[in-house]
Amino acid sequence: MSRKHLLVTGAVAVICTGILVLFTHIDTSFIRWVNCGPLASGGERRSEVCR
Repeated sequence: MSRKHLLVTGAVAVICTGILVLFTHIDTSFIRWVNCGPLASGGERRSEVCR
C-alpha cells in the first residue's frame, strides 16, 4: 500500500474510534438517566450507582 492509503486508513480508523466512543458515552448517559431519572423509584435513586 502506498503512503496515501495508509494515511486514509489511519484517518478512517480514528474517525470510527471517535464515533464508537461518542455513542458509548451517550448510551451510558441514557441508561443512567433511565435508571436514576424521574421515572425511577426512590430506592433506585438512593442507590450507590445513582450517587
